[in-house]
Order: sequence, then C-alpha cells, then structure tokens
Amino acid sequence: MTGPVQNDTSFRAETPEGIEYTLYPAGICSRFCAYAIDSFFKGLVIVVFSIVYSILMSSFGGLWIFLLFYFALDWFYHVFFDIFFHGQSPGKRIMGLRVVLYDGSPVTAGASFIRNLIRFVDSYIGLYLIAFLSASASQAFRRPGDWAAGTLVIYTWQSQIPTKSDKMDWLSSMEPILPKRKLTFEEKQCILMFARRYPLLGEARADEIAEPLAASLQNNSEPVTHGAAAYLLGIACSFAGER
Repeated sequence: MTGPVQNDTSFRAETPEGIEYTLYPAGICSRFCAYAIDSFFKGLVIVVFSIVYSILMSSFGGLWIFLLFYFALDWFYHVFFDIFFHGQSPGKRIMGLRVVLYDGSPVTAGASFIRNLIRFVDSYIGLYLIAFLSASASQAFRRPGDWAAGTLVIYTWQSQIPTKSDKMDWLSSMEPILPKRKLTFEEKQCILMFARRYPLLGEARADEIAEPLAASLQNNSEPVTHGAAAYLLGIACSFAGER
C-alpha cells in the first residue's frame, strides 16, 4: 500500500509484511543533472571506444561495429546500472538518486527495460518536452517510462528504507509492564522478536500482530483491540535486560 503524505511530495509505503517507510521522489532539476552526468560519461565512453577502434580494430570490420556498440550503449546503459548497481547509474549515484518500483522495492530487470524502452517517447524531437510535461504534472515527478514500468526515482539520503537492526535502546523509554502470569521461554522470545521489528511496522499493523498474544497474557476473554503493541513493548521492557 502506497500513498502520498499530506502537504508533501513524499510517499508512505507499506510492504505486504506491514513494514512502513517513506519515499521522497526526486525532482526535475536533480534528475536532469543526473541525466547530464550520465550523458557525459556515455560520451566519454564513446570517445575512448572510437580511439581504440580506430587504432586497433578498424582493419577487422567496418563502421557497423562502432554503430552496434553505440546502439548497445545508448539502449542498455541505464538498464545495466539499474540491474547490477541497484538502480543507480553514475549520474544518479553522484546526485543521490535511485530507481525503485513504485512500492519502494528494488527495480526489476523487466521494469528497467520497459522504463528505458519508453525513453524514445520522452525524447521526442530531442527536446524531452513530453518527459518534462509528464514530470511536472505528476506529484511523484514520473515520466512516461516510469508510468509504463511502475517505477519511481527517489532521493536516497531522504527516503527512509527499512534496515535490519537488533539494537533496542529505544525500549528503555517505555514504561515496564509486568505480565499477569509467568512467561515461557518461547513467549519471551516471541515478544523480543516483535520488539525488534516494531520500529519498522505501521501502528495499525503492529497492534494487529500483537493482539492475539496480548489478549492471552491479559487472561481476558475480550480481545485486545487498542494498545496491544504498547502492552507487549512494556512487557519486553520489563525483561529485555535479563541474561
């Protein structure tokens, strides 16, 4: 599930597992700078290849080898970096950008190929007018290739992608709660695993996951529907320092 944050161009995304994070779509200016840097690198590669070709390879083939190389570089430059460098071409890396799928997951080979296949539409008559109009009219600054492939270009230093962490220093700020009965080893491990995962979960999803165990620990026939996550975190705080 993905949706825009009010009064902002950021997007709050949630994985099927309930992990919630925020994406910040890259603006037109930064994407243009990244494209200009990539164009410079592509031109540099063509110059180097031309020199090497004229010195070493010109006698082994005609101009078709150079044209074939130019075609491959022009059409698969971005696809190569999307697939093998996690959505970051040299220009995007320098500008702190990354191509991802619209839900924030890593870009796939198929999506990257479609995205760059549609680039000829963006660059109609060489002015990139269609890409500019599409990005300007879209809240997420998506060009036609992004719409067709279901992709998004984001800022890597602002977007909050979930990362694995076993540190739970923040748990000390919770108020300890003593359970109404003695916990088994398996229950303690389950609660600690929930506490480690909690910072990556949306509030609603965290309560949904915590509800069954919280209800059983409260020994109440009524299901816990509010504050279930906070209840388990309080219990985790009460024994997290045990050895």
